[in-house]
Amino acid sequence: MKNAVEFEQMVRVHQPIVLSTAVRMLGNEADAKDISQEVFIRAYERFDTLRGCSTLKAWLRTVTRNLCLNHLSRYRARWCFFSEMAPDENEERAKPQFAVSETTRPKLDEAECRQLLETALGKLPPAQRIPLILYHFEENTYQEITVKLGVSLAKLKMDLHRGRKALRKKLEIDWVPTMECLAPN
Repeated sequence: MKNAVEFEQMVRVHQPIVLSTAVRMLGNEADAKDISQEVFIRAYERFDTLRGCSTLKAWLRTVTRNLCLNHLSRYRARWCFFSEMAPDENEERAKPQFAVSETTRPKLDEAECRQLLETALGKLPPAQRIPLILYHFEENTYQEITVKLGVSLAKLKMDLHRGRKALRKKLEIDWVPTMECLAPN
């Protein structure tokens, strides 16, 4: 390929966003790396039309999201309902460690807040994590999500509610330093 250097540069620039989107949606780094590789194979096949395109980043995120949803739908039998989940007795609850007392809680910076959120999201089952990501991070509407996931509006709203509740529990903090740090960019 004449444009191998350009393609390699494009991969280096966009690989972090593709991989982080896939990890966030799948909750599994190995699967996310496979999806990331597939995204760039598809980009390679279409590189002549994508090169210099102002919507390249959006195209990569869309392809990543769709491949993740396809991957998850293949393994949907592994998903379980919230009511079927039993707490793991061996799982220790990870609490954020702060160097100061509870009365003088520190304000987390955006990077720390995002890391706590990403970690907690990764611990949620796909049935809760995916709707949260599609709604809050990908900014899809309820209608778009119901179509992508093939679920009813009522089920989506229930999954979002349960996902938020489980996320709060996973974070195990009863305060939010700033709502902006939890909001999507």
